Amino acid sequence: MRKMLVAAVSRVLSDVAQKPASRVLVASCNFSNDATFEIKKCDLYRLEEGPPVTTVLTREDGLKYYKMMQTVRRMELKADQLYKQKFIRGFCHLCDGQEACCVGIEAGINPTDHVITSYRAHGLCYTRGLSARSILAELTGRRGGCAKGKGGSMHMYSKNFYGGNGIVGAQDGAANQGQIHEAFNMAALWKLPCVFICENNRYGMGTAVERAAASTDYYKRGNVIPGLRVDGMDVLCVREATKFATDYCRSGKGPILMELQTYRYHGHSMSDPGVSYRSREEIHDVRSKSDPIMLLKNKMVNNKLASIEELKEIDVEVRKEIEDAALFATSDPEPSLEEIGHHIYSDSPPFEVRGANQWIKFKSIS
Repeated sequence: MRKMLVAAVSRVLSDVAQKPASRVLVASCNFSNDATFEIKKCDLYRLEEGPPVTTVLTREDGLKYYKMMQTVRRMELKADQLYKQKFIRGFCHLCDGQEACCVGIEAGINPTDHVITSYRAHGLCYTRGLSARSILAELTGRRGGCAKGKGGSMHMYSKNFYGGNGIVGAQDGAANQGQIHEAFNMAALWKLPCVFICENNRYGMGTAVERAAASTDYYKRGNVIPGLRVDGMDVLCVREATKFATDYCRSGKGPILMELQTYRYHGHSMSDPGVSYRSREEIHDVRSKSDPIMLLKNKMVNNKLASIEELKEIDVEVRKEIEDAALFATSDPEPSLEEIGHHIYSDSPPFEVRGANQWIKFKSIS
């Protein structure tokens, strides 16, 4: 009996020894199930009341938001690398620094809600359900991309997700070029719940908003449409504002405009170094004080919703996922030339494309 007991204890100790030290430490921590946080009050326009100024974050949601934001961050940094290695060509607009916007929006809506967006949409693609693998493969123009390698950075689609769009304002029925929203039925603007979201990252391409607009109160630009200005660097603030906005619309009160004040670490696109119209010190200052991932991490650790070791494990897991996705995105085959005209028309009819020389033509047979 004594030998059996010694053997059992030995097996338990052996199992513990084989586990990483950090996992043992995480398992032994006494975490809180949730915590209450104060969030920044939103500026309001034509609204009597706005989103709450306190909110509850559960440990489960906190870990989910953290992993999603880290995945978007790592995915964008990998896209930067692949672009510089010339695996990605053409336009490429990165959203690192704005992770709280896409994650917070998704946390505040339903999976069945419809989302239309412009460019800088990689983060929204991920939060809407596309995998990092399918997004990176689309950027490199491979068959495994979410648009089969024929859309690129600004033309990614998923269920209930329509865009990005390469034309400024193409996603917005209120703009002069409202093709996408018009096709989605402009009449629905006043009949269906409709939240207009403006991500104000302080620059329009290379021009500071203060130099480009007489009034930077973009949340008031709807004129008769109510609006609110939100701290877009705090995922909890974005989540609660989105919930408020969608509840407002679903109650039949009409559309609403949300301005998310955020910041992009990269330039406007990969062709823009991003430091000719702003200083490196400015970027560093935002990173050190307002980084959305850092803010959430501090909230969780300081309120015993997670440990630093546990979050580091998530970081390692995310890095591996992105590395695997990048490997797929650079090794998956490109779509064949015969498929170049597929998915333009619903019935894929044969078509003819003239080359650079008018006597050279490519004919596709479906």
